[in-house]
Amino acid sequence: MSNSTYDYDVLVIGTGPGGEGAAMQAAKAGLRVAVVERHTSIGGGCTHWGTIPSKALRYSISSVMNALGSPVLRACGVHANPTMKQLRSSAQQIIGKQVSMRQTFYDRNNVPVLVGQASFVDDHTIRIDGQSDQKVTANKIVIAVGSRPYHPPDVDFEHPRIFDSDTILGIDEKPFSITIYGAGVIGCEYASMFRNLGIKVNLINTRAKLLEFLDDEIIDALAYHMRDQGVVIRHNETLDKIEGVDDGVILHLKSGKQLKSDALLWANGRQGNTDGLGLENVGLTPDKRGQLEVDEQFQTARDHIYAVGDVIGFPSLASAAYTQGRAAARHFSDSVEVESNLRIRDIPTGIYTSPEISSVGKTERELTEECVPYEVGSSQFKSLARAQITGRTAGMLKILFHRETREVLGVHCFGAEASEIIHIGQAIMNQPEGHNTIDYFVDTTFNYPTMAEAYRVAALNGYNRLF
Repeated sequence: MSNSTYDYDVLVIGTGPGGEGAAMQAAKAGLRVAVVERHTSIGGGCTHWGTIPSKALRYSISSVMNALGSPVLRACGVHANPTMKQLRSSAQQIIGKQVSMRQTFYDRNNVPVLVGQASFVDDHTIRIDGQSDQKVTANKIVIAVGSRPYHPPDVDFEHPRIFDSDTILGIDEKPFSITIYGAGVIGCEYASMFRNLGIKVNLINTRAKLLEFLDDEIIDALAYHMRDQGVVIRHNETLDKIEGVDDGVILHLKSGKQLKSDALLWANGRQGNTDGLGLENVGLTPDKRGQLEVDEQFQTARDHIYAVGDVIGFPSLASAAYTQGRAAARHFSDSVEVESNLRIRDIPTGIYTSPEISSVGKTERELTEECVPYEVGSSQFKSLARAQITGRTAGMLKILFHRETREVLGVHCFGAEASEIIHIGQAIMNQPEGHNTIDYFVDTTFNYPTMAEAYRVAALNGYNRLF
């Protein structure tokens, strides 16, 4: 597909997971590829402000709190009160390693990184303002600019006690209390993190349930454990106004409630980074949240312009963005349909609350609505030897399967290592017909003691329900 009419066959805007996936896939296909990055370091929001630093902070918090909660250490007189700066220190080291490693990907594949703000001049021409002041042309263009926290105009984010999911990572001191407005994935993850630090947490949910896209039993388990840990959850609430004062923040809700805390984290929505791209010059119009609409091949309304990752909205996962980038590149380089291309509809959720959550496939709610005759096999972690050894007994694994064919239709996990455990079920779900059943778990020997053994226990539990 290489076309000497243009400077590059493919120009990718953004070096987050979506941009990296598209660039590497296109380069492996023998195309001339370049990427544009407006920041001086590659990796996008995932590496610098989102996934990596937040998950590194979560690990630091859980590791330190677990250690300090050890009866042995307490008996030895070990007491500590780590600062936020100390808890964040490992994240900076990890970010540096990630940037260095990812830079080698571009270097090895001869993909130049052009630093500056990209904007469309016309259908195939991009202006790059910054270190690489220039205009470049490309046959295909992939928009992978990511997203940022949505900022409503009536919230004062300049106030030193009001944060979004990017700025909260730089908080200097641990507040005594915090209110989190928005109970999506980000809000729930930070609620767990701050509560593990002993901070009083108010979690304000604008909906009737937490994370409504999950299986109902998992939702109920999450709400129970959060409340058990001391998180105050308020459902069906809507913002009236946020008042920043000298000693804290007062959240006024339309229900009449007022909540005062030392700090407030705004975690209610994301905004696509499409402003400044000059999309009007190519006839593309993002929605009110700056997101672009794409078809199943990740093509925008202009066939040669693709968009992947957070800029196209749900599911807004780093793992999904990378797969979408690869899928887009394979489509324009191989002209294959995405459905036969990559398993883009089989992306597991990974939610790093305490305990964490992961799921893949259908929920009970969806199967019931579709009138699918399914059965459930479940395993409680408290009955697993490995969970008893580690002391992390909260959680469960459930397998949803067709009661006639025994095909695995969905796997849902809540508890320690859920985001790792889920991939076993994901692999079996994607086996050919006849090999994607719970029989695999019934007939397979699992290492003992392991968390993976939950699959055998759950499968036998489900098998016993059949008649």
